[in-house]
Amino acid sequence: MTLLSFFSQENSPEFIMFSVQHGIVIGVIILFVLGLYVGRHRIRRNRIVASAIRYGLVVVLALTEIGLNTWYFANDLWDVRYTLPLELCSVTLILSIIMLLTRSNKLYQILYFAGIAGAFQALITPALAYGYPHFRYFEYFIAHGAIVLSPLYMTWIEQHRPTWKSIGWSLLFLNALALVVGTVNYLLGSNYMFLNHKPDTASALDLLGPYPYYLLAEEGVALLFFVGMYTLFFILPAKRKNRLASESIYNSKGVDS
Repeated sequence: MTLLSFFSQENSPEFIMFSVQHGIVIGVIILFVLGLYVGRHRIRRNRIVASAIRYGLVVVLALTEIGLNTWYFANDLWDVRYTLPLELCSVTLILSIIMLLTRSNKLYQILYFAGIAGAFQALITPALAYGYPHFRYFEYFIAHGAIVLSPLYMTWIEQHRPTWKSIGWSLLFLNALALVVGTVNYLLGSNYMFLNHKPDTASALDLLGPYPYYLLAEEGVALLFFVGMYTLFFILPAKRKNRLASESIYNSKGVDS
């Protein structure tokens, strides 16, 4: 494969959802997530390594967004109706950069839910036409993988924690963003965030009914997903930790007696 074909929009390999090329890249992202989790204690103790990961994520996020827009311009594809950074993952990518640079807890409270959930959906059902080994294939999955990793870094390394209120703030953020983007769509005749119709490729939205009902269904799905994320990764582990602590205290009292 030549460098020209790597970036060319013509005769590019087709992306096939749930294919081997899809499964492998998802597996690689999962390995990065597991690596960050398993190594969280060592990384936390070594601030040089922690800073390298934090700034590394910033660089990756920035380069993928710059690279994407450069590719749009180089192929004469940049169009205000289609390529503004107004998709949910584009917005959370930019906010993730700010969050990592400033260590903003306020942004973390939103991005833990809206960023991870949005990028997760995009990774499972990509709106992507270019397959391996095209530039867009690498850019797409690297960008969305880094969006997922950014709030996880803030959770496991910087030790930020969301709350029940974070779910409300995330939903408020999504609705406020939809209002702004919807206004832009009305003015430009665009379809950012798929507010006017579903994507042309298969997606999770296909399960939520026709327009405009899928927009309402998204609200419920987002709420359930956020509650599930918070319960699975924070509430249940906290209860287990408290139970183990109680059993330890009970056992120690039994030994003393």
